[in-house]
Amino acid sequence: MSDIEIAQQATMRPIIELAKEQYGINAEHLDPIGHYKAKLSLEYLHTLNDRADGKLILVTAISPTPAGEGKTTTTVGLGDAMNRLGKKTMICLREPSLGPCFGVKGGAAGGGYAQVVPMEDINLHFTGDFHAIGVAHNLLSALIDNHIHHGNALDIDPRRIQWKRVVDMNDRALRNIVVGMGGPINGYLREDGYDIVVASEVMAILCLATNRADLKERLGRIVIGYKTDNKTPVFAKDLHAHGAMAAILKEAIKPNLVQTLENNLALIHGGPFANIAHGCNTVTATKTALKLADYVVTEAGFGADLGAEKFIDIKCRMAGLSPSAVVLVATIRALKYHGGVDKEVLNEENLTALDAGFINLERHYHNITQHYGLPCVVCINHFTFDTPAEIALLQDKCTALGAPCVVSTHWAQGGLGAEHLAQTVADIIDTHAAGTFTFVYDEALPLWNKIETIATKLYGAGAISASAKVKQQLADWQLLYGHFPVCIAKTQMSFSTDPTAKGAPSGHTVEIREVRLAHGAGFIVAVAGDMMTMPGLPKSPAAERIDIDDNGKISGLF
Repeated sequence: MSDIEIAQQATMRPIIELAKEQYGINAEHLDPIGHYKAKLSLEYLHTLNDRADGKLILVTAISPTPAGEGKTTTTVGLGDAMNRLGKKTMICLREPSLGPCFGVKGGAAGGGYAQVVPMEDINLHFTGDFHAIGVAHNLLSALIDNHIHHGNALDIDPRRIQWKRVVDMNDRALRNIVVGMGGPINGYLREDGYDIVVASEVMAILCLATNRADLKERLGRIVIGYKTDNKTPVFAKDLHAHGAMAAILKEAIKPNLVQTLENNLALIHGGPFANIAHGCNTVTATKTALKLADYVVTEAGFGADLGAEKFIDIKCRMAGLSPSAVVLVATIRALKYHGGVDKEVLNEENLTALDAGFINLERHYHNITQHYGLPCVVCINHFTFDTPAEIALLQDKCTALGAPCVVSTHWAQGGLGAEHLAQTVADIIDTHAAGTFTFVYDEALPLWNKIETIATKLYGAGAISASAKVKQQLADWQLLYGHFPVCIAKTQMSFSTDPTAKGAPSGHTVEIREVRLAHGAGFIVAVAGDMMTMPGLPKSPAAERIDIDDNGKISGLF
């Protein structure tokens, strides 16, 4: 059966019952949205502050094939398996964006028998968080143009407005637009553009804010552009926008509770992409789970060069989180892809390509264990096309690397298929010395050197490059924002900025094409290569296969 067919046959339990039964959360602390979704009240979260934290487990991956390699599926399967072993475990995930749901992926709620449900709701609008983020973002956009139209008392330079508009869809035609056409009644004529909602600074702010006061303060710090003196920043608070923006996000800041196919509670909240944003669910959800459970399993987007790096160097640094272990998800399909096999024949046995592509896994494992000092388990996310010879070769190579390696069949068997993985992870956490992890760069490093450190240490690059304009912009920001972490927007398909460079390219140059100040979020975005913050749809988008019948039953999500 397809993922959606499996999900539609699930026996879900009322979320209020599960919350009370599994974590002692009373109904008055929940805002139910139907029977199977609910938001946790912030007031309840404040009552958890004195509880000890559980252990934090990060699920990341090797560099993926175009279809992705199963981090969410593995996260759900691992969480279910740990609960099966009697270890009180909660899963923390990001919310799916409609962009990839209608684009390449077609859905992002796990797969097979390792899913979170209700699957259709989670993939299509969910609890409205992304809609609220988009509206809050675009309210600020409207207030900027309205302020200029009514006299521009703040002396905003229309040519230096940094704040684009957003929509939760892949739409390349909106990357660069012109607004204000049609004469003075329609505003000031200027160039503008759209990003996807998951790239919005409002998304990043929601994911990093710790309470409503912090959320509003961060929203007020957003730099929307500069005055005509070419140096004085204009903030969202100067436009008196942050109060209304925070009001729009009143419900969105509350974490969302759902369940797995095995009726274990999961928190799903926030959803920045890791290739164009910081790739982690909300700090609020993660910290809540750590107070409620003994173990928390979370995932960060795309490969470990992106998701894991930003999870550690941005989220953990800002929130004071300390991961206990990492699960590095690999598929034989992806490793053969990195060994030079075309994606159309990845299901055919090819030991030579698998051997050649292992270098990608090896670098990711080295980065996690050496540069971050974290224990790491390699999870082979099993596909039905994997052959015994391929599995044996991969296990032998992991053994030679010194990497614990477990074949996991959670896609086909749910938590049962991940019990060996769960026990291996728990054993490593119990035996590994706490507090050994480090960041890949020091906070005191200059911004340019932070970008360079990530590129050379994690990407295997020989150097980074940028135009004189980009270098000058970083130099200008250094005095005020030099302590900020950096968030590199880069293709997920390769360690380099060339998506066709498979395996583990070395000695390449990472070109920084553009830098953006995310002042409210508290980091600098460095756009590397040709990376776009508004994706486009593929030739055959998943939207063409999604449908609904007269009974309201949805098909085509997978």
